[in-house]
Amino acid sequence: MPFALEAALAAQAQAEKPAFPIIDTHIHIFDKTRPEGAPYPRDVPGGGEPPQGLIALPNRYKGIVTPFGVVGAVIVEASPRLEDNQWVLDVSANHPIIVGLVGRIDPGDTGFPRNLDRFVKNKLFIGIRQGQLNLGLDSPDYMANLKRLADADCSLDVDTPRQGMSATEVLVKVLDKVPSLRLVMDHLPDVRFPDAASKERYLGYLRELGKRPNVYIKLSEVVRRYDGKVSTDLTMYRSWLDELWDIFGEDRIMFGSDWPQSENLEFNSYPNVFGVARAYVLSKKPAAMEKVFWKNSVKPYRWIQREPAQRRA
Repeated sequence: MPFALEAALAAQAQAEKPAFPIIDTHIHIFDKTRPEGAPYPRDVPGGGEPPQGLIALPNRYKGIVTPFGVVGAVIVEASPRLEDNQWVLDVSANHPIIVGLVGRIDPGDTGFPRNLDRFVKNKLFIGIRQGQLNLGLDSPDYMANLKRLADADCSLDVDTPRQGMSATEVLVKVLDKVPSLRLVMDHLPDVRFPDAASKERYLGYLRELGKRPNVYIKLSEVVRRYDGKVSTDLTMYRSWLDELWDIFGEDRIMFGSDWPQSENLEFNSYPNVFGVARAYVLSKKPAAMEKVFWKNSVKPYRWIQREPAQRRA
């Protein structure tokens, strides 16, 4: 994005800054220049300082999002390494814009109870992200660990598109076994269907998930490229977003930017990612903005207020 356009959008955001605090429920941090490196992400092409794809830390994030009224963010850990949870917590300790960490602990690991007990001692640790839940469906130990997660007042995030067309069916079965679990479906706007039959089957289970009161979704990974260009035309996204809205409503949808992974689309992508999400929610009831961009995040996440602007109610 040209610098002049970026500056203009930031200025517009400043002028339109809402009266309520915005909580971004989905960002990543990493530093691939650490001596131990980092397995996530793959290097992102593009410019920027620090080198894009190598370093993404809270100070850079804060500089980007402050003009938009964002006062807090939830980190979702993408690294599978156990000790990277501790690294994120250590970094976050000095950056109060971070209000929570959705970490990575494998429920299939025999050490899960011990690791969960270790990390929940830090109030910033609010849940885990896990994929391939289908592999644990028939394991009593796996399901017992998910019950431990729920009992610890933690949530479970799922990168829904990566789990494929069976994702919603698997999640229904998980909640049948652990109904007290709070479930967050990430990046659902980015699901793509190979055919009409697959979509209808997927939607059938998704509607069932919509009936479960502890299931939430993120308005994240909405923006895409069309014909090689990033589209900010809301009409390109509205139909699928409306289907999701009809299922989950204004009380169980949260804004998430997926920063800096969104920079796979374009460097300094935040104005477009934020702008499309904002435009969509503004097209609904006026009260929906306050819910999607702030209040709804308190329900699945017990995030920590660290600064006065980060009001929880």
